[in-house]
Amino acid sequence: MEIRDRILDAASRVYAKHGFRGATTRLIAIEADVNEVTIFRTFGSKAALFDSLMHSHVAQSPLPSLPDEPQNPEGEIVRWCSAVLTHLRDHSSLLRKSIGELEERPDAAVSMCEGPNCAGMLLTDYVLRLQSLGLADADADIQTAVAMLMSSLFGDALMRDIIPNGFPQPREDAPARYVGTFLRGLGVRVVATPLPEMRSAS
Repeated sequence: MEIRDRILDAASRVYAKHGFRGATTRLIAIEADVNEVTIFRTFGSKAALFDSLMHSHVAQSPLPSLPDEPQNPEGEIVRWCSAVLTHLRDHSSLLRKSIGELEERPDAAVSMCEGPNCAGMLLTDYVLRLQSLGLADADADIQTAVAMLMSSLFGDALMRDIIPNGFPQPREDAPARYVGTFLRGLGVRVVATPLPEMRSAS
């Protein structure tokens, strides 16, 4: 791994634990096993390092795809939902810290949420295709349905370990449960067929 990437990786771990103020360049240097001077030579400043960290996070955020021609809406959206939820759960500490520092560093929170927001737009486009094919109610409130699903995914990722009984159990069944309710709200008939194999996001 190149020094730049090693520093960014270390900064991500330190930030997730300590937040922006607590994530000193000294701690990051220790975590990355580099000299503190190397951080400044590579990025120029702590602020520039964290700007690079947020840009890197956006670039690496997965955008799970949905087919242009829907074949199995339930299975396709469950796979999408599983990928988004896995990403959010994997980065829950970073998300919490960014949201906690929203007033001080609003750009960081926006950057951390950009990938999921883009994924939500892809889902909206997919549901519009379902609607055009007559598979969703013509008067379905797509914007609200997508907002409610995305809010559920964010809440699950950020709060399940705090209030586990507030979310579908068992944990691995959550994507299918969310999607079932989502599709019913849109008037999409859920067919009781085996779901395609789900693969976790990597």
